[in-house]
Amino acid sequence: MKSKLFTPYTVKNVTIKNRITMSPMCMYSSENEDGKVTDWHLTHYISRAVGQVGLIMLEATTVTRQGQISPHDLGIWSDEHVSGLSKLVAGIKAHGSTAAIQLGHAGRKAIFDGDIIAPSSIPFDESTKKPIEMSKSDIKETIDAFKQGARRAKEAGFDIIEIHGAHGYLISQFLSPLSNKRTDTYGGSKENRLTFLIEVLECVKEEWSGPIFVRISANEYHEQGNQLTDFIYYSKEMKKRGVDLIDCSSGGVVRTAINVFPGYQLKYAEAIKKEADVATGAVGMITSGLQAEEILQNNRADLIFVARELLRDPYWPRTAAKELGEEIEPPKQYGRSW
Repeated sequence: MKSKLFTPYTVKNVTIKNRITMSPMCMYSSENEDGKVTDWHLTHYISRAVGQVGLIMLEATTVTRQGQISPHDLGIWSDEHVSGLSKLVAGIKAHGSTAAIQLGHAGRKAIFDGDIIAPSSIPFDESTKKPIEMSKSDIKETIDAFKQGARRAKEAGFDIIEIHGAHGYLISQFLSPLSNKRTDTYGGSKENRLTFLIEVLECVKEEWSGPIFVRISANEYHEQGNQLTDFIYYSKEMKKRGVDLIDCSSGGVVRTAINVFPGYQLKYAEAIKKEADVATGAVGMITSGLQAEEILQNNRADLIFVARELLRDPYWPRTAAKELGEEIEPPKQYGRSW
């Protein structure tokens, strides 16, 4: 029986050649704080496409300069970013991989010389800058920045957009009662805290008709924070708005110790897939082909997001295929030794 890991996955009008996804990971490699693609990005991402990863997802690419996780992360806040991103997309697709981009804004976790913004004026911790509470005008401008980011992503040729709603960054901050103390329509109840994300999604869809994923932190690891049941609700609401897949990570809203072990976040992908009836991506210490195959064969998730293991082994799909007794087509240049 053919392993499910190496079967195609179709979402809307996009078919990914296998279920292996390169999880978004910051590279801190843009020069001059300009957010532009460099030779490093071309080498890093395209080599994983050569390695036969089905879906290559770029790191959190910020929709405003003010919202960068670090001054050296990729950006999409200007039309000047499109040419470099287009070159990168072309290189990824040349080797048969699907190209995705994660659009994000760091909110109170941004590293920026000027003011930073957040749902409420609460710093991440005692060592970080205190953000300014976003006005309605700030909210409107930021939502529009996501919309313009989607437009530029389309111009650059990406196949899939993921909205970064995890790890304590801006959208995650709006969703969480730990970081959102607003009393207007963007805060208070669970329904109100979801409003910002819903408005981002609606604006993105004005520019983008392709697949949309959303990454969430399905556990905030705090008794007063969001729990899995909250994210099942959020996921149902996102599905109603046309989200195609929920990428299930965890943590990052507040500093806390997380008990990490192989597949430690899998239960979130499995529960949301079952309870919200939406496709999910599993991520978190998935390092072997057998482990990935078990997840898929038992219908616990739809895509496998591989992070650090792809840093260690750019040809991990080949490694996983050998483990599963599969043969995958090599790049013709590597045929003699694949």
